[in-house]
Amino acid sequence: MTEASRIIAGAILLTIVTIQFGGYFMTKIVRGQVPMTDFQKSFARAGHAHAGVLVILSLVGLLYVDQTSLDGVMLWVARLAIPAAAILMSGGFFASSAGKDRTQPNQFLWVLWLGAASLALGVLTLGIGLIVA
Repeated sequence: MTEASRIIAGAILLTIVTIQFGGYFMTKIVRGQVPMTDFQKSFARAGHAHAGVLVILSLVGLLYVDQTSLDGVMLWVARLAIPAAAILMSGGFFASSAGKDRTQPNQFLWVLWLGAASLALGVLTLGIGLIVA
């Protein structure tokens, strides 16, 4: 593993503590200790789940990125676009459902779609990079 990938993997692992805190917060939500609409509960669940899954996918991707022949910008896209998607997609779910008694997404829904684009860019770049290596 290259030094860059090792450092990024270490930083990603540190984010798991925030996901753990989110899990604790989810237990408060499902016990009714945090007032939320059904829509907000659904988006909180989705944000938490996307964070966990995409962080793991980010770590797996870093194991593969150094096996490609990618270089320059494309190498960094393959390294960073998936972890960025984890932040953007989960953040998009949380931000777009913020506000008292909200029953539909607010103006921050675009953050979720930016994360989806980042995920697509990252997995396509890494996948193609692995195929042509």
